[in-house]
Amino acid sequence: MTNLDIIKSTYEGKTSEENGENLAKYVAENISWTEAKGFPYAGTYFGLESVTENVFKRLGSEWIDYKFSPEDYIANEDKVVAYGTYSGTYKKTKKYFEARVAHIWKLNNGKIIRFEQFVDSKSVDEAIR
Repeated sequence: MTNLDIIKSTYEGKTSEENGENLAKYVAENISWTEAKGFPYAGTYFGLESVTENVFKRLGSEWIDYKFSPEDYIANEDKVVAYGTYSGTYKKTKKYFEARVAHIWKLNNGKIIRFEQFVDSKSVDEAIR
């Protein structure tokens, strides 16, 4: 698989579970995962277990239909950029949001070693308040 194919597999599976399984299959043990400043889960996490606890479990428990809809990808050697739109409804406030986002992935020998999120977090912040 190409680096682009690997990253696409984490977004374009038939189910969220399939996307998660593909991420787990291709992620490096010591991945560095950065959520943008201003985002509710801002920070850098190391390892899939930390990412799962601090990001994915919270997304799953705090939001209704939270998703990333990729618009397109840009691939160059060891980097892949996916960009598109986040959307979802915050459970506590029942407020829906949409936000533009870009994800920058870095891979080495078929393993994902780094992820960085860039997001317009204003609408996310408004949904949780």
